[in-house]
Amino acid sequence: MGYACPVCDTEEADAVHLANHLAITASLGRENHREWLEEHAPDWGDCTPEELGERVTPHAREIDTPEFEEAGHNHDPGRPDSLEDGLARQSSQPGRGSMTTEAENVLQEAAELTREMQTAGESDGDDESPSNADDVGDDNGDGDRVESDIDENENA
Repeated sequence: MGYACPVCDTEEADAVHLANHLAITASLGRENHREWLEEHAPDWGDCTPEELGERVTPHAREIDTPEFEEAGHNHDPGRPDSLEDGLARQSSQPGRGSMTTEAENVLQEAAELTREMQTAGESDGDDESPSNADDVGDDNGDGDRVESDIDENENA
């Protein structure tokens, strides 16, 4: 058995998923979710997903969740496949508003930082990475500098 969100009827697989949905959605600026949490679980920001799940499930409608059970849910309970996938799924539900500009900017910055960290992690063992990324020239091996195709003043 799963639960329907008491605010927007989004179907969640279990109490922990429902708690995560409510908390993440409220944290992203959805006032209706935040107000509901403040009314039903005033200290929701200090709760673990399990604790919050125990507090919110008495207010949520129980639903059959065959699609969750059939899908196998290949991740740890309470852990979405990815935040981006979870948000995209939530945002496409009927009656969903668009994210605030601030929330969109935060998610974009987080995605960029994640890509940078992954790239840096992949190149940690790479001894041939340039020591000065600001260099616009290169040495051709005989001591002469070779200018790159990059214009030194890209804003001109």
